[in-house]
Amino acid sequence: METFVNKVANSGILTFNLEDYYDKGERVVFDIKECLFMGLMLREKDFREFIKTHDWEQYRGKNVAIICSADAIVPTWAYMLIASKLNGISNHYIFGTTEMLENHLFQEALDKINPEVYRDKKIVIKGCGNLPVPVFAYVEISRKLLPVCSSIMYGEPCSTVPVYKKKVTN
Repeated sequence: METFVNKVANSGILTFNLEDYYDKGERVVFDIKECLFMGLMLREKDFREFIKTHDWEQYRGKNVAIICSADAIVPTWAYMLIASKLNGISNHYIFGTTEMLENHLFQEALDKINPEVYRDKKIVIKGCGNLPVPVFAYVEISRKLLPVCSSIMYGEPCSTVPVYKKKVTN
């Protein structure tokens, strides 16, 4: 009788799934372009009126990327006013693109990881999944784990691509 041995289970390899760190909150864009006079510039009086009357509750619990998609003159204080209204309402907000927002959300989540938990461990960073994990997150988790782990692989425990192996010193 042949005995089957699960070599993956016995290998001591830990699977690290970046999807576990994906912020499930809705992502929205606040484009200041809609507040521009003639699509060219921001007028303070009109903008302050917009800030007062805009429904900020629509951003409750959401992740907001603040941008200006028009080539326009927008003073820095305008972005700061938007931030002051989103503060305490939105889940997260940043100035930048939706890609930058994703990176920010992963950065915040990965900053909470204690790399010492992975000291001298063999790690497989899971590659395929159902959620959009940016390349940024793969590089960031590598940066955090490289100084402590014994090896990093990419993929699935049964089929991996070697990324890093700690050199053994005598």
